[in-house]
Amino acid sequence: MGVVTKTVGEALIDILEDNGVDVVFGIPGVHTVELYRGLAASRIRHITPRHEQGAGFMADGYARMTGKPGVALLITGPGVTNAITAMAQAYQDSIPMLVISGVNARASLGHGEGWLHELPDQRATMASISRMTHTLHEPRDLPAVMERAFTMLQGRRPGPVHIEIPTDVMDTPIELEAAVTTKLSGPRAASSDVAALSKKCRRAKLPVVLCGGGAVSSAEKVRALAQRLDAPVVTTVNARGLLSGDPLSVPASPSLAAVRELLAASDTVIALGTQMGQTDYDMYCDGGFPALKDLVRVDIDPDQLTRGPAASLRILSSVDLLLDDLLPELAESKGGRNGPARAQACREAVLSGLTPKMRTEISVLESIRDTLPGCVIVGDSTQAIYSGNLFFEAGRPKGWFNAATGFGALGYGPPSAIGASLGEPDTPVVCLVGDGGFQFSLAEIGSAKDCGANVIFLVWNNDGYGEIGTYMIECGIEPEGVTPSAPDFLKIAEAYGVPSMRLNDVDELAPALKQFADRNGPGLIEIHETSTRGATA
Repeated sequence: MGVVTKTVGEALIDILEDNGVDVVFGIPGVHTVELYRGLAASRIRHITPRHEQGAGFMADGYARMTGKPGVALLITGPGVTNAITAMAQAYQDSIPMLVISGVNARASLGHGEGWLHELPDQRATMASISRMTHTLHEPRDLPAVMERAFTMLQGRRPGPVHIEIPTDVMDTPIELEAAVTTKLSGPRAASSDVAALSKKCRRAKLPVVLCGGGAVSSAEKVRALAQRLDAPVVTTVNARGLLSGDPLSVPASPSLAAVRELLAASDTVIALGTQMGQTDYDMYCDGGFPALKDLVRVDIDPDQLTRGPAASLRILSSVDLLLDDLLPELAESKGGRNGPARAQACREAVLSGLTPKMRTEISVLESIRDTLPGCVIVGDSTQAIYSGNLFFEAGRPKGWFNAATGFGALGYGPPSAIGASLGEPDTPVVCLVGDGGFQFSLAEIGSAKDCGANVIFLVWNNDGYGEIGTYMIECGIEPEGVTPSAPDFLKIAEAYGVPSMRLNDVDELAPALKQFADRNGPGLIEIHETSTRGATA
């Protein structure tokens, strides 16, 4: 197109479209209506949550499924602060999220005169949980600022990017030239690093591969690496399903003794796209993660390579590009490293070390996976999710994610599942959420109904904050504050026009899942930990 004149709000929508945005999540308000001026005529679908935190979590789930930035459109002040928790979760899990908000008129900023939705310094409030935050003081800078934003979202370690547009800038006319789109492939390893890693791989006798969320889009290449090395692959929570069904797969937490023993016995550990943070590697805060003999770390973020366990080789690269360069250097495996046997022994040791209650909960997760092949299980912080984070093999890459690690926000599951469903509309999505956590975002059932999201809300009801109650008892503390009353979830679903069912026996779960998956739109199933037979050991 040639040069055209549009308002900043209209130009923003054009730029989002040009960069592949097809869904935005937000609640309009008087401070953002000018940003909506061109939306109805665009190809972008607008999804209205019941709370701005829901907008952020929806953007998170959408981004995880599509690999594209999830976009939230927020009002000034309370809209922004409501979304902070969701942004912090995305920051911890390296999820690309573009947050576009209003802010008060330029002349009012910093004066504290009590304008509607005023914060002392909104940009500063957002800075600690954003990879980038920018105030658009000059209207004509919009294209350049948005180009920078999309560059940040695609380059190095992703996370939230925040752009705030003053209310007196939104309706200002600007000249918009030909679209500028940004496509980046991430950093690529130096050839010397590839050669050094190749040498280590050929020399290793007992190699193990560790995979985090940064490897989740490289499943086939990771599988090829594992097979050529004849190496077990340990997957953290955000990488589950990466090698689903492969005999080399170890879908278990590095916080567990059996996994730590596998890693300690290895002579070379290759860590691909994993933060190696506490919630995956030292969940119980016992300080027992072993010193590894020859650790190689591959990460897209140079800062991350300097944190965590000491490594003999640190490689700045995306996992995908690193494997593109490394695999041709490695011969096809002839076996001899007992990879499948080591992986199987580790899996068996992990399972035998879990409590009967945990194993029962994992069997429920396996029933979901097997009943709905290719499904995505999105979790909140609830007991069955904690068990699955310890040990569970999802049926596909990106088939298991939740907020029980990283930032650990309650209320994440329902809106994130809606975003995931919008990212893959033909895929069944199961949201596994506790009765306590569900009440953080219960109204998002209505959002799921409005947008026709194919989400099955599976409520794991243990009459309160069961995980916290158990922890208090283990610490010798009389449980207090952990038994909030819950509504009748079936009646809530009925009020929104969403079909629902309460199970008497866990054996009813598979047919119930099939029944709900065959319908269009959301549904709700409740499992009660003590009233539903077979739900607990």
